[in-house]
Amino acid sequence: MENKSKDPLHGITLQKIVETLVDFYGFDTLGELIPIKCFTSNPTVKSSLTFLRKTEWARKKVESLYLKTLPKLG
Repeated sequence: MENKSKDPLHGITLQKIVETLVDFYGFDTLGELIPIKCFTSNPTVKSSLTFLRKTEWARKKVESLYLKTLPKLG
């Protein structure tokens, strides 16, 4: 019997999460939904990843938005 993780983010990289959100919302809307500088001032996926990897509270907000967005992606 396989031991599956109950974490819905298991196996999904932060880069995949950010790229999915940027593709779905764009940086403008993403910056409105989560008003952090890495989404509002000269945003790039790379700079966003750098910030989010160092800042747990911001990463949690991004992960939460991703989970809320998943049903809309399907």
